Amino acid sequence: MPKSASALFAVVALLLFVPGCEQSTQSAPGAAVLPTVKMKIGPRTYELEMARTSEQQALGLMRRDSMPEDHGMIFIFEEERMQGFWMKDTRIPLDILFVDAKGKVVSVSGMKPYDLNTTSSEVPAQYAIELNAGQAKAAGIRKGDVLEIPKAAQYMPDTPTTAPTTAPAK
Repeated sequence: MPKSASALFAVVALLLFVPGCEQSTQSAPGAAVLPTVKMKIGPRTYELEMARTSEQQALGLMRRDSMPEDHGMIFIFEEERMQGFWMKDTRIPLDILFVDAKGKVVSVSGMKPYDLNTTSSEVPAQYAIELNAGQAKAAGIRKGDVLEIPKAAQYMPDTPTTAPTTAPAK
C-alpha cells in the first residue's frame, strides 16, 4: 500500500474506533443524549435525564441494556392528568414514581421488561420518574411522600411536552 494510502487508512480506522470508546447508558444507535438534573429522592441523589418533548417521552428508556444504579429519567408533563406507561422495547426492570404538581408521590409501581400492560398513575400526576427496579424501596419512597422537583425539571410553558404517555396504551 502506498504511504499516503496507509496514512489515510490509519486515520479512517481511528475515526471509526474513537466513537466506540464513548460511555453511554443508552445502547440504541443514534439515541439522543438528554439534559440531566440531580434530584434527591429520599436520602439518595439520582441523576435524571429530562424527557420534555413527546418524542423524548415516547422513547423513554427503551432499548437500553443497563442504567447506572443512581440514574433514571423524569418525564415532565404540561399539567396533572392521568398518566399511563408501558414497557414496550424496554429491556431493564424499572420502578415508576408518579408525582403531582406539588411534588407529592401519588403512586409507586414496579414494571417488568417488555410488559405491554399499562401502569397507571391511579390519580392525576404531572411527573413520572423511572428508576432501576428496587430503587424506590432502597430510597424508602412511598405513596404520600413529598419530593422537591428541581427547578430545571419543572414544567416550563415555553417548552413543548405533548405526549400523555411514553408509548400508546393498547
